[in-house]
Amino acid sequence: MSKNNEIDKVSGVETTGHTWDGIKELNNPAPRWWLIVFYITVIWSIGYWVVYPAWPTLSGDGERGGTQGTMGWTQYDQLKEQQAEIRARKSAYLERFENASFAEIRSDEELYAFAVAGGAAAFKDNCATCHGTGGAGSAGYPNLNDDDWLWGGDVESIHETIRVGIRSPHEETRLSEMPPFGDMLSGEEIADVADHVLALSGRAEDSEAGAQVFADNCASCHGDNGLGDSALGAPNLADAIWFYGSEKGDIMSQVRKPKHGVMPTWEARLDANTIRQLAIYVHSLGGGEE
Repeated sequence: MSKNNEIDKVSGVETTGHTWDGIKELNNPAPRWWLIVFYITVIWSIGYWVVYPAWPTLSGDGERGGTQGTMGWTQYDQLKEQQAEIRARKSAYLERFENASFAEIRSDEELYAFAVAGGAAAFKDNCATCHGTGGAGSAGYPNLNDDDWLWGGDVESIHETIRVGIRSPHEETRLSEMPPFGDMLSGEEIADVADHVLALSGRAEDSEAGAQVFADNCASCHGDNGLGDSALGAPNLADAIWFYGSEKGDIMSQVRKPKHGVMPTWEARLDANTIRQLAIYVHSLGGGEE
């Protein structure tokens, strides 16, 4: 490496004296406009440091270790102002929302949009863990997008279910208990009634013996045709929508020793307005009944 500066013959620019693999480094200064911009940014940063919050200095009186700045502006104050604005806008709708029935809310475009937006936010925070972000559910967790509802799918029924829960500690909770038939029916009878249940939705040939077992043990809750009863929380067995599996073995298992899901009551966790917004949002997903 040579340290003898020289004038490059091609460009006419002085070299720095550094060479590498035969390549010489030219001593080109930074453009004047670039230097001017650089100096301006340095001056600007110093001014910004004085006027607005910055990194910690010896002043020690800033929020969370940073200087407050001569203008007294902080992001925390800005956040408080923005939150106050949001609360003010929200309160204007909440007063109308509290005094409106579900029918009135659905007929008011602005109020309905307000309710759906609030319900969507509450759903993501409280319900999506089980029902999925889009309400599609999964095995053992109901799909809220279809039209199959154990306890009724109109907005009032959905509201009641959210409020009191299902098999929850709430004194008014929704409660239905399908008894285990493993000790009441033989294995052959359970297989026969599973065939009959599958036949109700056209998925298997009917079993005369299974139809008789169904009439004797299941029809009182599920109905003669297996259409269910939302007043009892008894599912519709004829719609090919299955909660714990649609194969014969799944149905036999449920008849033998049924699973019972639990939904918590939200009355003690969410305020009344949020529960109403949730009911409207769930109803809006597309599967709600009129």
